[in-house]
Amino acid sequence: MATEIRREQAEARLRAVGLKVTAPRLAVLDAVTGHGHLDADAVHTRVMAELPATSLQSVYNVLGALAEAGLLRKIDPAGSAARYESRTGDNHHHLVCTGCGAVADVDCVVGEAPCLTPSNTGGFAVATAEVTFWGRCAECQAASG
Repeated sequence: MATEIRREQAEARLRAVGLKVTAPRLAVLDAVTGHGHLDADAVHTRVMAELPATSLQSVYNVLGALAEAGLLRKIDPAGSAARYESRTGDNHHHLVCTGCGAVADVDCVVGEAPCLTPSNTGGFAVATAEVTFWGRCAECQAASG
């Protein structure tokens, strides 16, 4: 029952942004939703459980389409693969561990978009600020003593 409801919601979300409902799109949405910050390889592994013939390139294509449509958010931590998350529509930021690469969400520092105001906008109308905090997660700190 819950799976059926989630599927109906995913189908409705795809239609709402003008995307055709396809098995790969549904599988990718399901793979990412509620599972943190996944790279394309991790998404592909999850999708393969449902759709074994799905190529990694197909997963990349679907991730791109879903991110462009605003159903997923793509983040690009420096020095690592792009990650995708289902938390969209807010102005949250990320913590990235320099040890293991773990990524965690952090809510907006100020609470309003944008969190930061540049000293000079150069004529831009700023809509969001993207901040990445770097450090070591609790597990990496404990492992290093």
